[in-house]
Amino acid sequence: MTDPVAVAEELAPKLAARADAHDATGDFPAADVADLRGAGLLGLMVPERLGGLGAGFATYTRVAQALARGAGATALVFNMHASVTGALASVPEDLARQLGAGDAFFAQRDRLLAAAAQGALYGVGITERGAGSRLHALRTTYAREGEGYRLRGRKSTCSGAGHLDGYLVAAKAEHAVDDPDGPVSHFLVPAEAIGEVEDTWDVQGMRATASNGFALDCHVSAEALLGGIEGVAGLLAYGLPQWLVASYAAVYAGVARAAVDAGAAHVAERTVAGQEGGLGQVGWVRQRLGRADAQAEAARLTLEEAGRLVDHAPGEPATNAMIYRAKLLSGDAARDAADAVAEACGLAALRRGHPLERLVRDARSGPVMPPSSDLAADVLATARLGLDPVHGTDVRPW
Repeated sequence: MTDPVAVAEELAPKLAARADAHDATGDFPAADVADLRGAGLLGLMVPERLGGLGAGFATYTRVAQALARGAGATALVFNMHASVTGALASVPEDLARQLGAGDAFFAQRDRLLAAAAQGALYGVGITERGAGSRLHALRTTYAREGEGYRLRGRKSTCSGAGHLDGYLVAAKAEHAVDDPDGPVSHFLVPAEAIGEVEDTWDVQGMRATASNGFALDCHVSAEALLGGIEGVAGLLAYGLPQWLVASYAAVYAGVARAAVDAGAAHVAERTVAGQEGGLGQVGWVRQRLGRADAQAEAARLTLEEAGRLVDHAPGEPATNAMIYRAKLLSGDAARDAADAVAEACGLAALRRGHPLERLVRDARSGPVMPPSSDLAADVLATARLGLDPVHGTDVRPW
């Protein structure tokens, strides 16, 4: 039986060898995705009966971390794909039926998952200017039209835009677009229905995700509505947040570990004029490296516990709290560890072409990747204080 973690670990050096070139140009990492496809990892979350590897969430987190140690941007593209396939595969059938899903949904779900196992690549289109990823503030709308729906709007970022076979688009009911409590739904939109992709992704880090925006003004069939049920996106975001929260944590936990590893390699080989034994003999350098190592390991262990809980007790309050802890710690660990290690290594580590220079930039997006570290902390405190996460405070997480 294939061990997907071992496969990801074998691929990581190949991804790392291409990472600087992809970062320099900002080009989509097509060769990396081809390797993921060839290794069967696009079917990681797909049940074995549909040709996939049948992994659970804990295995996903280990795979994503391994890929991120090679190339954070490629791991982030993979994360978006896994978020779609993982969410489809893991929603309990009894819950889906309670929400109103019928046999048509399960047939559609199986077709989408089987296509992923055969190499189809999916992405997520939620983020909008002025709304971020807050579902209640979206301006992209849907309305019934004939036998299907009309989608209208504009997404500001979508990892892999222009290179995907399907886009998971979040949209708000047109009749309630100004209502914060208006229904929000998910649609899986085929690539040919997406409008012109805007070449706007020119950022500091995670450059090779090709997270460009796109416009929407298209008709989609009724089966594009995931589950065949309107208005459940918010319910799933609050009740089963793993794919909106901890999936990102896995990427940044991997980036944190990559930064520590790159720093340790640099320190071990760097000589210092007048210092016998090199940079590793400087106490404060070792101390920074040691603290960074502890941060990265704390993030990994928290993420590992979140993965275990998601697989065994999804939707439970303790599980959801651990999910947000994992995102908070992983995002902050990536940024803090990369910064501390780079400062310890000195200017040489911040020159173009050094692995740490790219990792520092990639890691900076960890605390701001939705949900941000501040928002994750607020969710944890809201739960700890027994407040209503939707209406009980001045901040609504989704």
